[in-house]
Amino acid sequence: MGLPKCLNFLILAWSLYVICNKKNGVEGLHKIYPQLQSISAPSVGTLHQTGYHFQPPRNWINDPNAPMYYKGLYHLFYQYNPKGSVWGNIVWGHSVSRDLINWKVLEPALYPDKPFDRYGVWSGSATVVPGRGPIILYTGVIDERSNEVQCYAVPANASDPFLTKWVKPDDYNPIAIIEQGVNGSAFRDPTTAWWIDGHWKMLVGAKKKHRGEAYLYNSKDFVNWVRAKHPIHSAPNTGMWECPDLYPVSLRSKKGLDTSIVGNSVKHVLKNSLDVTRYDYYTVGTYLWKKDKYIPDNTSEDGWGGLRYDYGNFYASKSFFDPSKNRRIIWGWANESDSTEDDVKKGWAGIQGIPRSVWLDPSGRQLVQWPVEELNNLRKKEVQTSNQILQKGDYFEVKGITAAQADVEVTFSFSSLNKAEPFDPSWVNAQDLCAQKGSKIQGGVGPFGLLTLASKRLEEFTPVFFRIFKAPNKHVILMCSDASSSSLANELYKPSFAGFVDVNLANKKLSLRSLIDHSVVESFGAGGRTNILSRVYPTLAVDNHAHLFVFNNGTEKITVKSLKAWSMRSANIN
Repeated sequence: MGLPKCLNFLILAWSLYVICNKKNGVEGLHKIYPQLQSISAPSVGTLHQTGYHFQPPRNWINDPNAPMYYKGLYHLFYQYNPKGSVWGNIVWGHSVSRDLINWKVLEPALYPDKPFDRYGVWSGSATVVPGRGPIILYTGVIDERSNEVQCYAVPANASDPFLTKWVKPDDYNPIAIIEQGVNGSAFRDPTTAWWIDGHWKMLVGAKKKHRGEAYLYNSKDFVNWVRAKHPIHSAPNTGMWECPDLYPVSLRSKKGLDTSIVGNSVKHVLKNSLDVTRYDYYTVGTYLWKKDKYIPDNTSEDGWGGLRYDYGNFYASKSFFDPSKNRRIIWGWANESDSTEDDVKKGWAGIQGIPRSVWLDPSGRQLVQWPVEELNNLRKKEVQTSNQILQKGDYFEVKGITAAQADVEVTFSFSSLNKAEPFDPSWVNAQDLCAQKGSKIQGGVGPFGLLTLASKRLEEFTPVFFRIFKAPNKHVILMCSDASSSSLANELYKPSFAGFVDVNLANKKLSLRSLIDHSVVESFGAGGRTNILSRVYPTLAVDNHAHLFVFNNGTEKITVKSLKAWSMRSANIN
């Protein structure tokens, strides 16, 4: 049974509005559709549903709230609409896993059912407090004007590894309220807390006029919190800082660190999700814990032009320390890039990116991210090739795998950089440069890479590729994931996502890994130094009709030194 004609018309009108107002593939602020929030599709559309990226069986999800490891289980909480596939009716969805890949969906953990969160239970974090167990910190909305406070919840039974029931104590909630000088509707998303010098500390994202800020709070007992006199850090002209995150990274190892670690052997990372751009930015710097200040290094911009976790559709990320394997893991949300009408009809919207291990690059200037090792357990049939030469205009197909649900690792090499195109210093925006010089425009060294989710005759394809330019005293590497040719369908957002790659080319090699999953192409360039997640919706290159190609469209000969590709099993999520 289809949707009523009147609702089809309503959905179409709303979707046209959204397409005209979308930013970067996700909606700038959640658009509110009261008429659509509780419409449940008669059946779930599976055409572009992912096989191994996390998403509940149906309905809307957004921010990953409070990932953590507790009593042998990984817990993932997330903003979830149990009644429909647009934003609204938000609760805290809850799923558990033993391997970060296969998940059991539980009953929601938090509902808006108290005076201090009656109008919303927004994002937050979890902290495992020694001797007490896990505690959730989250944002509650107290009125129709969207004034926000910070709240906490505890498990009804901390000995239950599944943590199926949560309690919001009335005695202390809310734990942080709107004070003088605080913008009540821009005051949200408390971080995981850390313990230092006899106090628990946490951050809350905020905005003061056009300045993004992270407020610092202190507590001796985790229930009575006092705001510090000044933000731990702020930056002008960045807008609201959502979902802040502060954590240490080792200067000596890829191993992750507990959030409370400080000292001379670590740097700190401060990440903010900028509400204006809908991207996640970070800096590497120094946490001066005695002064309650964070000072970013001068190796990257502290603002819109700065480093990102991901240069594609990846937002509201949250990290946690996994003590079982001594690693820090990042989760991020990828919204849909189709229309609201499509989302309502298919009965679902939103996925989480593959969880990524993260560590500090040896240069100390940036992070490195890589899919968690457990993902490899989904690999099945493997194909490989090596030392394949691609002249200008050459391409070949990678056969023998399910190209719509695959994992590909490839290393490219080139004998010379002499043919690299001159780099114009005005090319400061990688995404604009990718749109200008896409995979179809011949270059010198590049473009070369993969054509993912491609139709047989290339009417549709999503290229993921590199292009190398020559600037004074250095080379500039552009990495693109270009959705402009991804689908013959209209009313889609099809951006040319891109980022620059900071890596030494002395060995004249570049590596690429792409996780292909029906409507997702999640790519890791140069070992995870530049990463791009794209959402695409092919009409021809679907299921068994999808193909995977390797190509070169530059005058410099490219050698595929090694390529391995695997068909991927579907994860169990139920």
